[in-house]
Amino acid sequence: MAKITGKYEVLYIIDPAVGEEGIQALVEKFKGIVEDHGTLSSIDEWGKRKLAYPINDLNEGYYVLMTCEAKPEFPAELDRVFKITEGVMRSLITALEA
Repeated sequence: MAKITGKYEVLYIIDPAVGEEGIQALVEKFKGIVEDHGTLSSIDEWGKRKLAYPINDLNEGYYVLMTCEAKPEFPAELDRVFKITEGVMRSLITALEA
């Protein structure tokens, strides 16, 4: 039998140059997208941290970790939104074991 929903861990890094209001707007945007397509279990804002290596000549990024449950086709859509959103430097969506 196919899975109806899956658990996912979503980590994304926001460019700190967008400012505090811009960061909060992006966090709320992605929180809303997840809540529209599934259940948001937790959201953990790690804040500004040094990157392991420079991305686009930047050495710092604002990290956000979310845990959610959604249908299997949702991660592809969320990844597409991350890629077209200005201010998102990197994102990673991982399926968690049931």
